Amino acid sequence: MANLTINRPTMNRHHLLSSPLKMLKDSILTLGFPPISVKIPNLSHSRKALVTSAAMAVEQEELKTKVSVIKIGTRGSPLALAQAHETRDKLVAAHPELAEDGAIEIIIIKTTGDKVLDQPLADIGGKGLFTKEIDEALLDGRIDIAVHSMKDVPTYFPDNMILPCNLPREDVRDAFISLSAASLAELPAGSIVGSASLRRQSQILYRYPSLKVINFRGNVQTRLRKLSEGEVHATLLALAGLKRLNMTENVTAILSVEEMLPAIAQGAIGIACRNDDENMANYIASLNHEETRLAVACERAFLITLEGSCRTPIAGYAHQDKDGYCVFRGLVASPDGTRVLETTRQGSYSYDEMIVMGEDAGNELKSRAGSDFFDWSRH
Repeated sequence: MANLTINRPTMNRHHLLSSPLKMLKDSILTLGFPPISVKIPNLSHSRKALVTSAAMAVEQEELKTKVSVIKIGTRGSPLALAQAHETRDKLVAAHPELAEDGAIEIIIIKTTGDKVLDQPLADIGGKGLFTKEIDEALLDGRIDIAVHSMKDVPTYFPDNMILPCNLPREDVRDAFISLSAASLAELPAGSIVGSASLRRQSQILYRYPSLKVINFRGNVQTRLRKLSEGEVHATLLALAGLKRLNMTENVTAILSVEEMLPAIAQGAIGIACRNDDENMANYIASLNHEETRLAVACERAFLITLEGSCRTPIAGYAHQDKDGYCVFRGLVASPDGTRVLETTRQGSYSYDEMIVMGEDAGNELKSRAGSDFFDWSRH
């Protein structure tokens, strides 16, 4: 048998990918089979596809980063969340670009006031019980804006924080809720009214000294449950909160502001941001309701002048009358309702004059109360 010699072709680096397919084609021809078409992949086309896919992924990621993300900080109660959602909806309505998925995120932050529920507010630290942790998250950069009930906001702001926006104010009145009586006046002597508010307690006892008021804390749903379980005969809640929660069917009667003067800034929502965050400041300033902002400023000027603490029952309400003037009424009382001082002011509905009105009213009541004004909080 003749020797069979196989000559192996010399391969260079250009043959590394194409040679196996070429050898297969040559072998088939040698064996006598008809020619076949062997499709060699277009590697340059594949590389182009990979590059295009990568470019599209980068572009999509860039589009995501272009979406203006706003992190809203809030307490976790149903009412606080309703207020945060109201803020979100108003932002989206005013700025359509914020309607993108993920553009606005709501961050729940638990505050001291939420954590300690078995003690009166006056006994657990005073100012900032429902705002301190949220403001800290804002200043730390964990959130971009903070949504607060203005009646919870202390008379001072932390450094580097501003509050340039108040949303339109809801109804400022208080709601009376009872399963056994149609009004406070109809409650029998000795009936128990649940309220964590010294402002409400003092005004109830001033007009109805035969009633008993006990500390009654928790969110709206918790207090309504306690009422239905018979822990108290009646309670009072802010009508604004019940409206925002769509729970006004629980209201037995609405108290006039003459019968129950509201808390400072009751029914108003405030939105804060860092003072160096111009972008956020512009966003929330676009939502500001100036009439509400001026009324809240007047009431808070009254509170600041009185140097009110959580142990001093203080109430105040500024509003615009039918002629466009500002009418302010303020009150300070002893917790047991035995001493109640009131005053009123009227002037133009302008920031500077309304601040003066609040301060003047506060100074008057402070003077009338005398040197024992702050002693009331110790009884």
